[in-house]
Amino acid sequence: MAQLCEKCVKLLQDFMSLVKRMSSSLIQNIKEYLILISECSCLKRKTSEARQLYKPVLQPHEKEMARKFLQHIETGFEMSPFGKDSLEALRTLAFSENPGLQQSAALYYLHMSQHLSTHLPAEHLESYYALLQSSDMEVQQMSSLSLVNFLLEGNINKEQIVQIGLLEPILELLESGDSTVQCNSCACIMTLAVSESNREAIGSAGVIPLLTLANSYDPRVQQNAVGAIFNLTRSERIQQVLCREGALPILILMLESPDSEVQYYSCAALSNVAANSQHHEAMLRVGDKFLLRTLISLLSSSVDKVSSQACVCLRNLATSVNIQADIIAMDILPKLLSLLASSNSDVQQASVSLLWILSQHPANQDALMHGEVLQNLGMLLLTHQTDPGIVGHAACIIKNLSLCKNIQGIIESPCVEGLLQAILLTEIQEESLHYVTCSLGELAKHEGATLHLLEWMNEPLIKRLVRLAGQREHTEPSFQAAFIVRHMIRHDKVMSLLKCHMEEVQHYLMNFLNHQEIRFQQLGISTLGKLLEDPEFSFAFSQSQFMEHLEQVRQQTEETQELLKMATSHKGS
Repeated sequence: MAQLCEKCVKLLQDFMSLVKRMSSSLIQNIKEYLILISECSCLKRKTSEARQLYKPVLQPHEKEMARKFLQHIETGFEMSPFGKDSLEALRTLAFSENPGLQQSAALYYLHMSQHLSTHLPAEHLESYYALLQSSDMEVQQMSSLSLVNFLLEGNINKEQIVQIGLLEPILELLESGDSTVQCNSCACIMTLAVSESNREAIGSAGVIPLLTLANSYDPRVQQNAVGAIFNLTRSERIQQVLCREGALPILILMLESPDSEVQYYSCAALSNVAANSQHHEAMLRVGDKFLLRTLISLLSSSVDKVSSQACVCLRNLATSVNIQADIIAMDILPKLLSLLASSNSDVQQASVSLLWILSQHPANQDALMHGEVLQNLGMLLLTHQTDPGIVGHAACIIKNLSLCKNIQGIIESPCVEGLLQAILLTEIQEESLHYVTCSLGELAKHEGATLHLLEWMNEPLIKRLVRLAGQREHTEPSFQAAFIVRHMIRHDKVMSLLKCHMEEVQHYLMNFLNHQEIRFQQLGISTLGKLLEDPEFSFAFSQSQFMEHLEQVRQQTEETQELLKMATSHKGS
């Protein structure tokens, strides 16, 4: 290509300079005319739509505050972010009609929410009135996000947010057209609803918009909306509102969401609702027990908290024989067996709790007498001896299944060993001890189980049973331990082991004879009669004051019988 001569190059440069001058002048003229139009009073309306049509004029005091604010930041403002001057500056910026200034305040609060390690002074919450209701979408996004951060990090008192009136603008943001604002406002409500008083304040005003957002196509919005609903279901009053507004079908359908968080929150919300049996009929009416089928399918979830929560929901629903029959008929046992063998203790607790509910009704017990069920229960007892939830529920299940026809299956499993290992633990909790001794006491009624217990009986176990029988703090374990001893002393091995604890045996028998409950007195007398058949025990009792006390009991009993005869004969006449 031919090159331009120097003359043509000069002409071209002059032409470009001319165009630039004309363009600059034209743009300046356009700006001046737009400014004149925007400053006209006809456009200065208060609606949010009108605000978007013009750029508010920066007022002198706003300029000064903006200057000071920048100066504070430049001179190490972050070392003292919440002083009086900074509060005044931030408040001025927040309440300005200039979106740029509001953005500065919102951005600063967002920055602080990511770095603050102390409590946010309550005075700063006033700025959120303006920021949350700003006509600028970016301000709404940043301010709602910073508020979520402050709440999650505990920089703000949750109840205080409601007390100072910030709940209303947060609820209004639920109906924003921007998904980010929706997401943040849902997160705010979810966090605030952890507080009981806040739940009541949110009430029905938050239910309808949250149910709408639960169907959002944005997974973040849907997740936070369902999470907020879950926290609100902790209130029975709001449960009623949710059911009335059609929440049940929405939450049940959410169980099939591909998002595990949505599955968890919806399942947890349904668990809370199911804790109130008056809602069961409505819950099961949706899709002809679709809820039961979906919950049972969730037991196979790869996410532990989802499968665990599905167990909890099924447990809360399984309050009637009919519902339990439906659950058993849906082939739940293989899934429960898998959960019992889980490495997650929460999953194991939830599954064993559901199994306990199912074991309470005789109609289900044949189905539960599955070799693997007993095997897994025994292993749970052996490996989770200090877990009161697992030990207590497992012991209750074994007790419920301890029928004559089931004893052989129980003694062939590790269940008896697990119960005996649990009772030997001195640190076992009172409630767990109660259930373990009750379960062993039920087994001791059966000859086959007694013979199996005899194989495990040794000095430490006898010592533990005698000491449990002698303590007075825990009534039921005391009775059950003595009950087990009574059924075992028919065997020479146990009688021999007891002779090392004669004084302690006499002590607890004396307590039983003086006990207010007839069952204790009868058990004490029955045990004493059996022990007196042994020469060594008979001699030991004769050398103590025990026989004198027994004679007093006999005389009191005869006097009581005479009084009863007089009372009944008087009634007959």
